[in-house]
Amino acid sequence: MLIRDCMTRHPVLAPLSMRAAEAQALMTENNIRHLPVVGDGKRLAGLITRARLAVKADMLSSLNVWEISRYLSDQRVRDLMVKAHDLITISPDRTVERAAAMMTEHKIGCLPVVESSDLVVGIVTETDLLRSYQEMLGLPSAGVRVTVRMPNRHGEFVKLMAVLVAQNWGVMGIGTFPTRRDPDSYDTVIKIPNVTIDDVQRALSTVPNQTIVDIR
Repeated sequence: MLIRDCMTRHPVLAPLSMRAAEAQALMTENNIRHLPVVGDGKRLAGLITRARLAVKADMLSSLNVWEISRYLSDQRVRDLMVKAHDLITISPDRTVERAAAMMTEHKIGCLPVVESSDLVVGIVTETDLLRSYQEMLGLPSAGVRVTVRMPNRHGEFVKLMAVLVAQNWGVMGIGTFPTRRDPDSYDTVIKIPNVTIDDVQRALSTVPNQTIVDIR
C-alpha cells in the first residue's frame, strides 16, 4: 500500500497569519492533533501540534485564565510552529512501511505529504498507518484468521499456498514476520473468507513441518 492510498487527503490547513487560539479551536473542532501551516499556493511552511500550543507550566502558575487566553490570542502560528526546514515529510508514492519506519526513527506522530515545490497534498498520521495495516490483514471483513509457523527456508510459503489453491480458497489479507526468539522460523498470518475454523484447521494441519499457532 502506498501513502496516497491511506493518507488524509485535503487536510485542514492553517495560514501563517492564523492566531494560535484559532488554530487551537480548529484542531479541537476537527479532532486532530497536527495542523500543517501553509504559505502561498498551499506550500508547506511549518506544522502546528497540540504540544506547540500548550502553555508552559511556569506560565500557568503566574497567569490567570484571562491572561492565558490573551497570550494565545496574541500569538500567531508562524511564531509557534515547527519550521518547514525542520520537518520530516513524505511523497504520496512512498510505501506505508517506509512511513512507519520514518515515524519510528524520528519519534514523530505524523508526516506531511508533499509533492513538487512542497505543495501539501495530504497528511499521514499514526492512526492512518494503523488503519492501513488493519486493512492489509483483512480486519474489516469476516473470515478466519490463522497464524502458521514455518521454517525460515525456501519453499515453505509455497507449500502453504498449495493447500489454499487445492481448497479453492481466497485470501483477503496476509502478512509475515520473524518468529520472536526463534531466528529459524517465521510466522504467516492469513485471513480466509467464507470458511470455518474447522475447515482451516483440518486443511492446514496437513502441511509438513508447519504448525498452526493461532486460529480465530
